[in-house]
Amino acid sequence: MALKLSFNTWAYSSYPSWLPAYTLEETIKRLARIGYDGIEIGAASPHAYPDFLSESRRKEIKNVLDGEGIALSSMLPAPSGGPCNNACSPYPEERRYTVDNYKKIVDLTAEWGGKTVLYIPGWTLFGTERREGWAWSAEALSEIAGHAAQYDITLAIEPTSYDSNLVDTGDHAIELMNEVGLPNVKLMFDTFHVLYRREVMTDYVYQMGADLAHIHISEENRMPPGHGRGDFESVMTALKEIDFTGYVTLEIGFDHRGAEPDWFAKEAFTWLKERA
Repeated sequence: MALKLSFNTWAYSSYPSWLPAYTLEETIKRLARIGYDGIEIGAASPHAYPDFLSESRRKEIKNVLDGEGIALSSMLPAPSGGPCNNACSPYPEERRYTVDNYKKIVDLTAEWGGKTVLYIPGWTLFGTERREGWAWSAEALSEIAGHAAQYDITLAIEPTSYDSNLVDTGDHAIELMNEVGLPNVKLMFDTFHVLYRREVMTDYVYQMGADLAHIHISEENRMPPGHGRGDFESVMTALKEIDFTGYVTLEIGFDHRGAEPDWFAKEAFTWLKERA
């Protein structure tokens, strides 16, 4: 069976840096025309920040997804910004907000037919002991996963070494998954972060194995496969060898103003489709 391909919407929004921005409806239609099986929606303004979505707007988006024949592969909460999402913040109010916002994102994912929400474990502030931040994040993940279980939604832990300081590696993600010990808490990784750490991308595939629920594909500097030093041929082979059933999701082209989103989406799709 061919691997399923998905594209993250950051490149079509104005998060996290100013970019040529498009409505979520337009973004869905463009990615469907290119041929993607799924779309990973960033849960931030202007596309899918839950507090900004009325009941009618949510139905409109669901109708567009269904009409274009493209699945919601996953939802990715914005890791920072004004209303922050830091599960290991030293401030209890911020931790509470983070959990509650994740629950809203889980609800939205269920409304739109998705089955995966990515979990960013957070980052410690100066003066917070790592073990304390870890305990807060594990507690938050347990509560969110408990809420997600009613919808049969999986929380996929993402190691984000380039952006944060708590869950740096695949080993850390596996440790957190095992500590929480819930059946709907699984794993994912982003090749961008693996390349940043100068590690071997396929090691993560084999190490996570059956617990690998999702993957982000990106060259260095958020370029498409084939535009950097990453051995993505081997990554695709490894995914097939472990019988990966999740979405191969591109998270690229969103880190600078000069990015042209359609080019990134088409270039990546062409490269991956030949190898899926």
